[in-house]
Amino acid sequence: MIPLVDLTAQYHSIKDEIDAAVLATLESGHFILGPQVTKFEESVASYLGVRHAVGLASGTDALVIAMRALNIGAGDEVIIPAYTFFATAGAVMTVGATPVFVDIDPQSYQIDVMKIRQAITPKTKAIIPVHLYGHPAEMDPILEIARERKLKVIEDNAQGFGAEYKGKKTATFGDIGSLSFFPTKNLGAFGDAGMAVTNDAALAERMRMLRTHGWKKKYYSEELGYNSRIDALQAAILQVKLPHTDSWNRKRRELAHRYSEKLASKLVVPVEREWGKHVYHLYIARSAKREALQAFLKQRGIASEVYYPLPPHLSIPCRKFGYKEGDFPHAEQASRETFALPLYPELTHTQQDEIIAAVLDAERVA
Repeated sequence: MIPLVDLTAQYHSIKDEIDAAVLATLESGHFILGPQVTKFEESVASYLGVRHAVGLASGTDALVIAMRALNIGAGDEVIIPAYTFFATAGAVMTVGATPVFVDIDPQSYQIDVMKIRQAITPKTKAIIPVHLYGHPAEMDPILEIARERKLKVIEDNAQGFGAEYKGKKTATFGDIGSLSFFPTKNLGAFGDAGMAVTNDAALAERMRMLRTHGWKKKYYSEELGYNSRIDALQAAILQVKLPHTDSWNRKRRELAHRYSEKLASKLVVPVEREWGKHVYHLYIARSAKREALQAFLKQRGIASEVYYPLPPHLSIPCRKFGYKEGDFPHAEQASRETFALPLYPELTHTQQDEIIAAVLDAERVA
């Protein structure tokens, strides 16, 4: 069986480093915040080229706490793409705001920047572009619109760690960038973990308060906050993995380009815009015969997965906003046709050739 992702293969490739970091953390006695967390925050800030990084419990919490720090809440609207993981919409709803969806570019799967202005109302407070699958959103026009209309920008960079827009790392363009270190991410923890990054010292201070019950001084809550801290064990593990990220992303890109070269005649393969550097968190192809193709691959012992079968505007929690099928045709078509093939840095060419052969065989059978 060829899995969609093999987390144990990555662990074994750096096992000695990981084991040493875990043991050192256990022996340190520092498990909540502490020096391991501070070191990892500083390392991520340096890698991305931002001034402040705030370690949090998850990428979802990073979105929620970012919006709280920017005073987004009840009565506000936040523009998001109509094709994304539900957490983007769910985080907006968690702070009491309303998600306003915008359809996507059907090739890059990023928010269609030409459709953002028409979604803005007097209630609009922010835009959340999502660097979906590791391809950057088109940030310049998004930032231009935000400046014109005095809107905040929060980058959902859960899937884009290491991606670049015009040579600059994603998560660094907006007011705040959110990161996820879920185990399957390009930089993944051994459990849940996330981070928010910013160049604004006041926002960083507010997010540090919000992650720990609204404290500046321990036990003295100044506002209603959360218990959302990256733990020291995860920070220590991620600190070991961070220096490997660029080489792992290069391998992802090499494998993704190899897929595209072999499969472009049979599937709709991912695009990479000239202004962006894709890091292929997922290798997303499309087929109008997706279900039959996935069934064939399963018979061959090859995993595949759909990301995502239901666009958030059609989910049960969003029904109250009155959206209906047909409102965002590109997002809805993508949800019907896209699927992920196995992709991880440790995937061998032999394994990939087996996957490619199976896809080509499936197309011939179909």
